[in-house]
Amino acid sequence: MATVNFSVSEEIKQAFQEAFANENKSAVISRLMLKAVEEKRREQRRAVAIEKLLDLRRKQRPVSDAEIARVRQADRP
Repeated sequence: MATVNFSVSEEIKQAFQEAFANENKSAVISRLMLKAVEEKRREQRRAVAIEKLLDLRRKQRPVSDAEIARVRQADRP
């Protein structure tokens, strides 16, 4: 198992100690780190998806309001 060292303010340390008083601190930190990694990966996937959508939109030709209205009317029964 690896060891990770990092510094936090005394205020954060105390709040953590109080919030997780009866829990295995290493397990809590591991769980929180895993959640942070998963969240970061989701953010990255989301950014890629948004960029793909924006790229697709940039490639499409603009459509006028009149054309949209015409197509809406043409496709209605």
